[in-house]
Amino acid sequence: MMKQLIRTCVVAVAATGGLAACASLRVTSDVNTPLVASVHCHTYAWAGAFHGNSPLRNGIANPLNESRLRAAIAAHLAAAGVQPATAAADCLVGYGIGAQTDIEGVYPGGYGYGWGWQAGYGGPWVWDEPYVYHEGIVAVDVYDRKSKQPMWHASADQSLYGLTGPDAEKKIEAAVAAIFTKYPH
Repeated sequence: MMKQLIRTCVVAVAATGGLAACASLRVTSDVNTPLVASVHCHTYAWAGAFHGNSPLRNGIANPLNESRLRAAIAAHLAAAGVQPATAAADCLVGYGIGAQTDIEGVYPGGYGYGWGWQAGYGGPWVWDEPYVYHEGIVAVDVYDRKSKQPMWHASADQSLYGLTGPDAEKKIEAAVAAIFTKYPH
């Protein structure tokens, strides 16, 4: 198991240029084992694209980030030996970027806990306001084209909230590299 983790991290480091993909992103994955055993993805087509006029589209799922995500997925599929289809594909690939606002530190009485030392009082400090942050996710799904059944799903906790340009590109690549450490070969 440890050798596989080290090998996976070496691949992710080579793809992303840093250890961030292995060390800091939580990845969850689920595999339809019987289907993966019977369907071999040598070629793929995209299952769809982002649609809608959600206000999140501009900051999270903008068309440029969608292109960045597609390019990162395509590169990792190619590294796994899966090529874009010129005719009927073996598999369909879907993807998503999402975010939600999360709140921590809301306790009865309104107090949260913090680490630090309060100058002049000689004791630990507390605050009475919740911690609000943006929780993000990048996900990739692979489906059998013929049956339309899901074969594999993986997602990485990665927030792209408000990111554009090189910052978004780096985070998308790190998330996809981490996701593909779970790709069933």
